[in-house]
Amino acid sequence: MRTRQLKPGMKLDHPVVDRLGRNLVARGAELDDYMIDSLLKLGIMSVYIQEGEEEENPEQIPTSPEAEKNIERLRTEDRAKVTLSASIRERVSTGIQFIYNNTTSEEMVATTESIADDLMRSIKSNDAIAIDISTLKTSDEYTFKHSVDVATISMIVAKQQGLSPEEVREIGVCGLLHDIGKTKIPNAILNKPGKLDDDEFAIMRQHSTYSYNMIKDRPEFSPAVCLGVLQHHEKINGSGYPMGVSAEKICPYAKILSVSDIYDALVTERPYKKAYSQRDAVEMIMSMTMELDITAMKSFLESMILYPVDSIVELSNGEQARVVKNIPHYILRPVVVGLTSGNVYNLGEDINCANIIIL
Repeated sequence: MRTRQLKPGMKLDHPVVDRLGRNLVARGAELDDYMIDSLLKLGIMSVYIQEGEEEENPEQIPTSPEAEKNIERLRTEDRAKVTLSASIRERVSTGIQFIYNNTTSEEMVATTESIADDLMRSIKSNDAIAIDISTLKTSDEYTFKHSVDVATISMIVAKQQGLSPEEVREIGVCGLLHDIGKTKIPNAILNKPGKLDDDEFAIMRQHSTYSYNMIKDRPEFSPAVCLGVLQHHEKINGSGYPMGVSAEKICPYAKILSVSDIYDALVTERPYKKAYSQRDAVEMIMSMTMELDITAMKSFLESMILYPVDSIVELSNGEQARVVKNIPHYILRPVVVGLTSGNVYNLGEDINCANIIIL
């Protein structure tokens, strides 16, 4: 849960640790205003909250008999989503920190491959074909969390697109390593609480080239992986970097990574910007048809679950409603049931619902 959304009385599900592994706040600690303020001052943007503490329990929201009847009739489980067990989350979190802190180590390759294997096992364990990014929770440190998020999203998008298991695994490796070159960018630029000037941005743009140079001579990484890392900021209209190439010269891995990278950056809070809502981030992705590969974008949109079944949403008509079914082609417009009226709103397919949105 984002730190700015914490409330006194919530309890931590995982300890908060610093970069040296020292506990700052223990698991199970009950938060107060002072602790929340301290976490914000330390730059800790999100923490894990024990279940039942993050938001009101949907069962406690009054529902009419008609609503209960329609919910039971229409409720359809979400497509299988990627879930990371506690043990895998711990291994992934430790591993990604090792990679970024030991970029020249001989063990860096083995650690990267081990994390990619863990992510593959998580996808295969329930034949996952979708992802709810809010459930990953691999790290509180932006660079580490972002790398794992991009790797996981990209793997699911690649699977949705029909790539082979080995290609899915390789794109996971790309995601884990795509920002490794940022270890060569000064922290004053990386964490600047404001817009970068032209000179600073020119330095920042070098990170993808740095990432490529750090892995290109390691035989364990295929040319496709290295090129995907190098090109993850290229755009199909040629407006990207570092080479400014257009669609036909951008490798397939980079086209997928680009969508995943932009989405995760948008929904993550940083010192210099607030996080966009998942809805706003998806709408921004959908508007980038001149910059992002349309096949990768379509596969991404069909892979994401923004409103999991059973979540409570507020509609633009003033009603609260429960999500009962997600429709892959209408990521922003699931089927919901009004909790008071019992009305069924098929937001994606019923033209009578065209003027109703989820707020």
